[in-house]
Amino acid sequence: MITATVFNHAGGAGKTSLTRDVGYELALTGLRVLLIDLDPQANLTTWLGIPVQDVALSGTVYPVATDGQPLPPPMYVHGLDLIPSQVDLALAETGMLGVPGSQLFLRQALETVRDRYDLVLIDSPPSVGQLAILGAAAADRLIVPIPTRAKGLHALPGLQKATGLYRRLRPELEVALYVPTFYDARRSHDREVLETLQAHLSPLAEPVPDRAAVWIDSNLAGEPVGVFAKGSPVHEDVLRLTSRVAAALGLSA
Repeated sequence: MITATVFNHAGGAGKTSLTRDVGYELALTGLRVLLIDLDPQANLTTWLGIPVQDVALSGTVYPVATDGQPLPPPMYVHGLDLIPSQVDLALAETGMLGVPGSQLFLRQALETVRDRYDLVLIDSPPSVGQLAILGAAAADRLIVPIPTRAKGLHALPGLQKATGLYRRLRPELEVALYVPTFYDARRSHDREVLETLQAHLSPLAEPVPDRAAVWIDSNLAGEPVGVFAKGSPVHEDVLRLTSRVAAALGLSA
């Protein structure tokens, strides 16, 4: 079992879309995939078609994070197992404080399900708080999406600092792949940012084009792009990215 956390402390980088769509495509190859939504905004949960009002706090990672309990039974959706989220998961940020070893509770819980899954993908919240640390400490590798915008460059120093801090908990933790997102080759700004990323980050995936309409509509429909717009240019983008992620994680998919 490989655990990869999709992380960027800045919001709007494409973490949730990457987690959902790459996870879905890898599950189609026959891999047993578990997705974990660590973000109290619960976008991964809703973008898979699950209303947050149907999610009890006990069905999230909250009992794991605050009390070291086992993983709750996952939901099954689009061929994936999912530990969902909801807004009250934010309470874990304070619930973990003062609990010795709480930042390692998710990693310990995942050890008990190693025989059930080939891949665990964790959608980290856009922060450097306790939940983000929980996700990073559980990971074997990090996948880091970075928008090809000024905000992507401005986030790099904080990103590097955060990953350095996480390595204090997990010295062997490394970034498996940086992924440039929302790329539009027609914009000189995007091309310049991509050149900067190529000069300073490795390993770096091919940029994911900015085709916002299909992403937004698939999110509203609660379906992965491979379900909502199979065979579309956006789906082709997803397939290329999935192949790159699989190679970076050493998956035979």
